[in-house]
Amino acid sequence: MKVLLTGAAGFIGMHVALRLLERGDEVVGLDNLNDYYDVQLKLDRLARLTPHDAFRFVRIDVADRAAMAALFDEEGFDRVVHLAAQAGVRYSLKNPDAYVDANIVGFMNILEGCRHGAVKHLVYASSSSVYGGNTKMPFSEADSVDHPVSIYAATKKANELMAHTYSHLYALPTTGLRFFTVYGPWGRPDMALFLFTRAMLEGRAIDVFNRGDMLRDFTYIDDIVEGVIRTLDRAAEPDAAFDAQAPHPGRSQAPYQVFNIGNQGPVKLMDFIQAIERALGIEAQKNLLPMQPGDVPATYADVSALTEWTGFTPRTEVIEGVTNFVRWYRDYYGC
Repeated sequence: MKVLLTGAAGFIGMHVALRLLERGDEVVGLDNLNDYYDVQLKLDRLARLTPHDAFRFVRIDVADRAAMAALFDEEGFDRVVHLAAQAGVRYSLKNPDAYVDANIVGFMNILEGCRHGAVKHLVYASSSSVYGGNTKMPFSEADSVDHPVSIYAATKKANELMAHTYSHLYALPTTGLRFFTVYGPWGRPDMALFLFTRAMLEGRAIDVFNRGDMLRDFTYIDDIVEGVIRTLDRAAEPDAAFDAQAPHPGRSQAPYQVFNIGNQGPVKLMDFIQAIERALGIEAQKNLLPMQPGDVPATYADVSALTEWTGFTPRTEVIEGVTNFVRWYRDYYGC
C-alpha cells in the first residue's frame, strides 16, 4: 500500500513508519518539525526512516490547506494514518490556538484530502483524554465523552465528530484510536517517564502531581503500533446492529468506529516511579504537588472492542517497558 503517515518525526509516528516499511509498504512521512520540543530528537527519529528506499519525507504543516490539497492530488494514497497533532494537556492551557490550528484545521484538511483522494481507510489518533471527567471505570467506547476538561481533549472529541460526519456523508471509512498514556524508547520529552528519568539522572527532584495519588493505563509503544497496523488493515464498516434509538457513541450506520488502545491494567503512579528507580538504580527525590488543571486522577481502558475487531490485546508489563526506555535513554544521551 501507499500510506500517508502524518507526524512521521513524532514518537508514535516513527515507530509506525518503521513497521509499515519493514512489511513492504510505501510511506510518505509528513511533519512540520515544530519546536514544541527538541527538534534534534525529531530529526534523529527521521534519520532512522530515511535509509529506507520506500520512505519519503515531506515537510508540510497539516494546517496548510493548499499544501495538503496539492499533496493528496499528486500522490494518490491508498490509506492514511494521521498522527500529527499538537500534543500535551498542560500546554493547551497556555497556547490553545496551537491546538485549534493543528488539531481542528489540520484534521479538516486530512478529511478533505481523503474524501477527494478516494482514500480507502483513515486511521487517526484520538486520546483517552476525551473521557474527561468520567469516573466510571474502565473507560468504554460506549460511554459518553461529553465532558472534556482540557482544550486538548475537546479537540480530540471534535476530531471524532468530524470523522463521523465524513463517514456518513461520503462513505469514508474512519477509525479513531484512543491512546492511553503511551511510553517507550524515543518517547516525548514532555511526558512523565522522560521527565522523571532525566531529573533522576541529573540528581534533581521529580514533580509528582496529586501527591502521587494517580492511576494511569500505561501502554507500551510496541502495543500501540500493533493496534494501529491491525486497525489500518481492516477498514471500518457500518455496524449492522446499530440502533438509532439508543446510539452507541463509538459505532454508526456509517463506516465509522472508535477503539481504546490501553494496557487494561492501570498502574499507580508511585509504582511507575518505583519501576524507574529499579531500572536506573536511583531513588527519586519527590516534590509532592497538587493536581494540575486539565488533568484527571485515573485512566483505565476497556479494550474488548479492539480485541474483538483485530484479535489483538495490549499486554506489555510496565517493568519491561520502563527498562527498555531507560536502556534507550542512556544510550541516546550517553549517560
